[in-house]
Amino acid sequence: MTQRVAVVTGGIGGLGSEICKKLADQGLKVVAADLSAREERLAEFKLDTAEFNGQIVFKAINVADANDCERFFKEIESEFGRVDVLVNAAGITRDTTLRKMDVKQWTDVIDVNLNGLFNMCRPAVEGMMARGFGRIINISSINGQMGQFGQTNYSAAKAGMHGFTMALARETAKKGVTVNSVSPGYCDTPMVRAIPEALRNQIIESIPVGRIGQPTDIARTVAFLAAEDAGFITGANIPVNGGLFMH
Repeated sequence: MTQRVAVVTGGIGGLGSEICKKLADQGLKVVAADLSAREERLAEFKLDTAEFNGQIVFKAINVADANDCERFFKEIESEFGRVDVLVNAAGITRDTTLRKMDVKQWTDVIDVNLNGLFNMCRPAVEGMMARGFGRIINISSINGQMGQFGQTNYSAAKAGMHGFTMALARETAKKGVTVNSVSPGYCDTPMVRAIPEALRNQIIESIPVGRIGQPTDIARTVAFLAAEDAGFITGANIPVNGGLFMH
């Protein structure tokens, strides 16, 4: 069998970069797909992944732009032949209470976090079904399940992501394509480090395992769902949150 090809959106972000490295460790060719404007972070990412000797490559994409996603998939299929694994990890926040939220803060989050899912899955799924193999893993959030103060936009998008996951799983199940979501709790990423320290400490105290998650905790779960022999798991949501639901 030729080498499997994976695409990870948000691929140079806190979670995305660890997912890229874990999939590469599993022997996949990995395309880290992200905004090209993040030049400083991209330089760090290339340095961080240099040890993989070209097994992880970067490609620019704007997941909120449907035409750009179509272009991206044509480019990837031309260069690598196909996409076997798609991890939708691109996400942004624009936090504020609904009373203060403007239309742009709502639409920006929905465009990236939810519309981006449609924009990526639609061009990917046809080839996966035709070949009889595919793994789609959508990175949701604990806040899509619990809700969060100041995150009506983000929580709505992440909850919608799992509804999308279950529906697409039904459409592709007989064709060898699985579709699952992973809902991280609070992880050590720039997004969580931006939370004020006092509030962050309160969050950590409420997590039964006594710590926030590491990106590797999420990457390990993604790799499990992406595996060749994970074909009997589809339409599932896997919470990875240190037992926070038990609090």
